[in-house]
Amino acid sequence: MTKKELQINVETALQEIRPFLEADGGNISLVEITKDTVSVQLEGACLGCSVNQMTLKNGVEATIKKHAPQIKRVIEVNGISF
Repeated sequence: MTKKELQINVETALQEIRPFLEADGGNISLVEITKDTVSVQLEGACLGCSVNQMTLKNGVEATIKKHAPQIKRVIEVNGISF
């Protein structure tokens, strides 16, 4: 898979999960893809949400891995990794 194809797949995954985040007043954006890691930024209500780490692990990371299996982890831009 080319870098461009990988980016498209990751963006597709984010589009799939975005409606759930938006329903709670939040959003997510892609910051960077490096090797096997995707960096994202949570926005809006997701920033102060007490379950945002669970959302990243069980929602965002799982959805990205479904579309791009070579991705091993998803991190927030503030450096928290899973």
